[in-house]
Amino acid sequence: MKTYCPTYIAWFIGVLFIASCANKQPSDSISPVDYVNPYIGTISHMLVPTYPTVHLPLSMLRVYPERRESVDDVIKGLPVIVTSHRGSSAFNINPYSGNMQKLFPVKNYSYDLEKIAPYRYSVYLDEEQVEVDFAPSHQSAVYAISFDNTNENTLVVNTRNGTLCYDENSLFGYQEINGGPTKVYLYLETLQTPLIAGSIESGTINANRKQVEGKDEAIGLSFKEKLINIRYGISFISVEQAKKNLQREINTYSVDEIATIGRNIWNETLSKIEVKGGSKNAKTVFYTSLYRTYERMICLSEDGRYYSGIDNQVHDDNGIPFYTDDWIWDTYRATHPLRILIEEEKEIDMINSHIRMAQQSPENWMPTFPEVTGDSHRMNSNHGVALIWDAYYKGIRGFDLEEAYEACKGAITEKSLLPWKRTPNTEIDIFYQEKGYYPALKANEPEYLKEVNRGEKRQSVAVTLGTAYDYWCLSQIAKELKIEEEYQYFLKGSYYYRNLYNPETAFFHPKDKEGKFIEPFDYRFSGGQGARDYYDENNGWVYRWDVPHNVADLIHLMGLPENFVKNLDQTFREPLGRGKSEFYAQLPDHTGNVGQFSMANEPCLHIPYLYNYAGQPWKTQKRIRTLLKQWFRNDLMGMPGDEDGGGMTTFVVFSAMGFYPVTPGSPTYNIGSPQFNYVKMKLSNGHIFEVEAKNNSEYNKYIQSATLNGVSWNKPWFNHADLMKGGKLILEMGEKPNYKWGSALENVPPSAEPIVPSLTETRQ
Repeated sequence: MKTYCPTYIAWFIGVLFIASCANKQPSDSISPVDYVNPYIGTISHMLVPTYPTVHLPLSMLRVYPERRESVDDVIKGLPVIVTSHRGSSAFNINPYSGNMQKLFPVKNYSYDLEKIAPYRYSVYLDEEQVEVDFAPSHQSAVYAISFDNTNENTLVVNTRNGTLCYDENSLFGYQEINGGPTKVYLYLETLQTPLIAGSIESGTINANRKQVEGKDEAIGLSFKEKLINIRYGISFISVEQAKKNLQREINTYSVDEIATIGRNIWNETLSKIEVKGGSKNAKTVFYTSLYRTYERMICLSEDGRYYSGIDNQVHDDNGIPFYTDDWIWDTYRATHPLRILIEEEKEIDMINSHIRMAQQSPENWMPTFPEVTGDSHRMNSNHGVALIWDAYYKGIRGFDLEEAYEACKGAITEKSLLPWKRTPNTEIDIFYQEKGYYPALKANEPEYLKEVNRGEKRQSVAVTLGTAYDYWCLSQIAKELKIEEEYQYFLKGSYYYRNLYNPETAFFHPKDKEGKFIEPFDYRFSGGQGARDYYDENNGWVYRWDVPHNVADLIHLMGLPENFVKNLDQTFREPLGRGKSEFYAQLPDHTGNVGQFSMANEPCLHIPYLYNYAGQPWKTQKRIRTLLKQWFRNDLMGMPGDEDGGGMTTFVVFSAMGFYPVTPGSPTYNIGSPQFNYVKMKLSNGHIFEVEAKNNSEYNKYIQSATLNGVSWNKPWFNHADLMKGGKLILEMGEKPNYKWGSALENVPPSAEPIVPSLTETRQ
């Protein structure tokens, strides 16, 4: 029975021995974690950069230097805990060298000699002349802070917004997150005993006051020593639990010891996928991408209990660890499918966590964007249903499918489909259920529905297409549960994208409530900021392809596979239509462009693989290699857009291995073009799946022939079952395309359902 997570009880005993032997390894050996470069993408092209996060896989404690981008000249104190991958943090530690300074709750530090690994952080605060060394565990961490100055040295710990109290070498308290009610608790102790401790008032320490409360209050600890050793635990339950977490995980002040344990954990985790061949830069991008997929979800179980931001209560986990912090709009596409392959037990725990969150909500609705503070209901659609069906159809058990179905059905049919809103159905949601599309407003027509988010708008096409996919997932679960009437109802709804298809233009085109296409219309620029009146973050060129559950029907709508390929080609070739400054002023999320294709945004990730469905897989092979080379690089700008905690980097992991799950909920993988000569994946069931690309190189990117488990393979896809039973995909690579390999239309990847026109008559 699991009492806290990650579950490392038996493993932890053994890792101490491994740690003791770590220094005996050859100095020139390179482990997977050595390839990780947390600085990749820390300068953003347009929006939010990546953050060089120091943490153990899927752990509650995460830290990174607090700054906007890696080019910032200062950092704001030393981090204690990051509560969100987008920059929200709690507490910080501020060293002051010497006793002649005025003390402030937060200090900006000039810094140099910064080194960041997933398991360790060090930096030199050059103006303050302080060396910092840090290593995390799952719910606790250690700091070593060395002062060059021989005079009295001080640490100032800031509340930000909460309380702190000092008593007998320990500092403890809590901070409210985002204004409450969620709190993160801190218990911190020092090896050295301070000369004086107390509140910071008028720039000095008041030893008569040991407790502070409020915004930007602080406690100061002054020491005679040049080296100050700190260890601390954190909790979302209580100060007492934070202390228990520390005592359970760390019994030393040695940064080296904790960093060695962390390094071994990361190597064990990243070694689940082994790659050979390819350049060092390619390996760096690959393992950095894999490391980023472990930034979330995070495990909140603490000795068998956890805090839930859904109902703001502490619950027993009953032996099943509780996870949260999942931006499902991004992660359902590839992050969760990857976890099914190599972290099945954790994926089961995560699915159970989603079901628990639904049970804890007043309406039993599956969460949309669960975070530590609760369900933030960001973006559009409710793709939690995809996690459920994808896992179940791929053979994952250990959760209640019927309970999950009811929670997903409620979130999709009872909760409004309006983006960024948590409200019951509105009149346009009822319209959707009756007419089969989300109605749009004409250009400059004022919004009359008070529930609509004024910044996010209706996103009528994006909502219609996304919900059609969600309906398909619901239909498949209903079929499995033998609920025939609901299966037929949701199957019919899975074709609602047809109601917005404009046969004259071959685009998905918004309609008003009278059923008329909005005119005039520009598929690049209509829809206002972010095209959100009709689409979301991306324009009509991107959402033209947002039917992942039924690509065959999309080809049917476009007439012929040749038309489909022509339209795909034009997506990668269509000019921006404006200067970059004007284009990105309206569409700042639509970056990483190749024509109108946006490598920087998750709705595009499956698009390069769609050539496989139309008999031209060589174009998929070309596109994948080109896109990986252009946009994912070992440098500060090597990430084309918002990474979203693994939502984008899992595309890199899959694509570099040579295959990708185009349709979560379908147990199939599309074959692309692997970057490496050899890939070995250790599956959760103990089997091994290998991909060998013979004669592979930067230029030899085209598949000439293939075998799967020793049998000649002429399909640009394979089944999940073929992967999970272990085996080997061997690809013979060449410099020029083999236009015949995988091109037969009878061998294209299967779509989720056959074309059933009788089910899809538009109801108007």
